[in-house]
Amino acid sequence: MSFTNELITWYRKHKRDLPWRNISNPYHIWLSEIILQQTRVEQGLPYYLKFLAHFPTINSFANASEDQILHLWQGLGYYSRGRNMLKTAKHIQQNLNGVFPHQYQELIKLTGIGEYTAAAISSFSSNEAKAVVDGNVYRLLSRYFGIETPINSTTGKKQFQEVADQLLDIHNAGEHNQAMIEFGALQCKPKSPNCEQCPFLTSCFAYQNNKVQQLPVKLKTVKIKHRYFYYFMVTYKKQILIKRRDNSDIWAGLHDFPLVEFASETKIEEVLNQTQEQNWFQNTFIVKFISPQIKHILTHQRLFAQFIHIEVTEPSKIKLASSFWINIADTGNYGMPKLIFEFMNKFLDSSKI
Repeated sequence: MSFTNELITWYRKHKRDLPWRNISNPYHIWLSEIILQQTRVEQGLPYYLKFLAHFPTINSFANASEDQILHLWQGLGYYSRGRNMLKTAKHIQQNLNGVFPHQYQELIKLTGIGEYTAAAISSFSSNEAKAVVDGNVYRLLSRYFGIETPINSTTGKKQFQEVADQLLDIHNAGEHNQAMIEFGALQCKPKSPNCEQCPFLTSCFAYQNNKVQQLPVKLKTVKIKHRYFYYFMVTYKKQILIKRRDNSDIWAGLHDFPLVEFASETKIEEVLNQTQEQNWFQNTFIVKFISPQIKHILTHQRLFAQFIHIEVTEPSKIKLASSFWINIADTGNYGMPKLIFEFMNKFLDSSKI
């Protein structure tokens, strides 16, 4: 049996029942593909269902505000995905008569859609013969063929795409691509792959040469940055001060609290001294609570955050740019980073605020 036939046989027996499969609507497929970038299926599925419930069509998505999109996106991370989706939806509404394209050459022109996503949408929606290569496919091809070229190198990306193109069943491209991705996700996993039950056991280079754990090869390129955030939860009676983040850093466009950042861990007394030197609160506050340090992991950053709850007696004296007062009970209506809303949910319930 050929590689493709073996793969499809496995797929039809073991594939997960997911709502974006066996459909041809490119809008629905686009939603799933963008949501699942850097996101596990179990985590992304409820977001997919939530977005479809709020925005059943591309035009309803285009009519949403950025705040609505970011609020629904809350907790997924990589918030630029949500903003790019809104740009794409508005472009389709305004320039493509609200019709979501399904051909690769049209999809690749859209904001936030790269080669992989364009190939996925076009093959899944219209069976266009475009091979997809994601992390699952890289891993499967690297192990099966024994390819040791780094997958994140220019040469590697070209080589793996060429191999995927050669394997592609051009008459059944959509199912073939789904099978490649699903096999990597369920069978040829990064850790503890199910080699003993693999249909490619006797023909897999990595298994036969004891290199399963060494493949694929990836270059180490990014240094992890450590940042120390000291957040001020400023309250007055039943109100809390929040601010909208600008576009120059992580979490662009989301809301958080007034923040002081240091290059290293700093004593709370020094943090408070800096705010007094900058005349943030004009001596009209009392410190109610200081949280333990919370570690928050991003792809290339490690954040170490503490929350300082202060209560002010004269809110009109607060002089913080881009900040504004809202009812504490309304914080859930604003898109916030996962670090913020998880903390708020925990401490609102524990009467800390």
